[in-house]
Amino acid sequence: MKKTPIDSEVVNKVIDDFGIHPVGRATIREIVKIVNDIQQITGEEFIRMEMGVPGLAPAEVGVQAEIEALRSGVASQYPNIEGIPPLKKEVARFVKLFMDIDVPAECCIPTVGSMMGGMASFMVVNRSDHYRTGTLFLDPGFPVQKQQCLVLGHTYGSFDLYDFRGDRLEAKLEEEINLGRYSSILYSNPNNPSWICLTEKELEIIGRISRKYDVTVIEDLAYFGMDFRKDMSQPGKPPYQPTAARYTDNWLMLISSSKAFSYAGQRIGMMVVSPTLYDRRFPDLKRYYSSDKFSHAMIYGALYALSAGAAHAPQYALAAILKAVNDGTYDFIKVVREYGEKAKIMKALFLKYGFRIVYEKDLDEPIADGFYFTIAYPGFQGTALVEELLFYGISAIALNITGSAYTEGLRACVSQVRRDQFGVLEDRLRRFAENHPVA
Repeated sequence: MKKTPIDSEVVNKVIDDFGIHPVGRATIREIVKIVNDIQQITGEEFIRMEMGVPGLAPAEVGVQAEIEALRSGVASQYPNIEGIPPLKKEVARFVKLFMDIDVPAECCIPTVGSMMGGMASFMVVNRSDHYRTGTLFLDPGFPVQKQQCLVLGHTYGSFDLYDFRGDRLEAKLEEEINLGRYSSILYSNPNNPSWICLTEKELEIIGRISRKYDVTVIEDLAYFGMDFRKDMSQPGKPPYQPTAARYTDNWLMLISSSKAFSYAGQRIGMMVVSPTLYDRRFPDLKRYYSSDKFSHAMIYGALYALSAGAAHAPQYALAAILKAVNDGTYDFIKVVREYGEKAKIMKALFLKYGFRIVYEKDLDEPIADGFYFTIAYPGFQGTALVEELLFYGISAIALNITGSAYTEGLRACVSQVRRDQFGVLEDRLRRFAENHPVA
């Protein structure tokens, strides 16, 4: 084997000890553990692109509000499961100002991150009709959401959205809905990992299918406002974050504080439920919950059983962040734009050394620069490329674990890569290309 930046014996031993072959089949957290072990043994710092974690400082207004809340004694008090009133008010304002969607504060419910919001959504939406117990995922997507369905014993289906953009989406959705027993459709927008951004036309199609088949749309908005081709930073002014909520009453949103506000560590997110769905009754919910009303089953059934509410102090933090954003005193888009700027530089480096972008187009436009991008190298399948790059001190995940149809590719996250590492990244990519010449 040709000499590589990271000791090959160490890499092979760590992989063998971990016991997953090929290592590219590993989950995100498993790759994190493998890379941590290699770094600890060798002392060599990796270019970490495997996990989507914030790479920026948390919003200071939130930190200060949380400190004040803790000092006031909230740590000794259970929060209401519905959420504290200041947070519910600011979430409703945020949805109006940045999406132009009207929701009452009661429809805005804090969750222990969007992960918990997703779990609770499946627990209620997919149990609302005993004939339909599954989710249709518009892939690629976040692998753990499918794991949540499996844990709950729910069925799911999926297809790669990249192959069915624009007008083709409606026929594909019709086909899939008619094949399965789906209660819900879930997608992220912008998409993790491809960074596809659904258009208003496509969201209108999803809304139309939702109405026709009475399927609930679950929007995962983990990367809210981060299509940097548009400036969505001005509260109350278009352009707004795109949403299917304009085209159906049967929806709920999962809005994360992790990426937009760099507040991942406190596990605080937002579930926003359509007012129509909030008040709707589903007799089949009585199989699991004390009430057939959707909101009652969600709050006092699913969320109560999962955690009895979101932690008290982080709710005050998020309320303060959102108030600053809503008031126009904190421009969160300006802060997170750093991810797009880093992505542009990193993509150029990969292209320079023979890689290609897998999800290259967003309909007729080049894919936006954002939190993620996707790469492939001639002659490698994704799972093999994950392993080979470990010898060069570069970590990523294979697209196949995201439900992608493009199994030759990897997902690269820009957040943990520092600008002072770009020179190291280029040197490692150069050595990789030298050791793997393209015919």
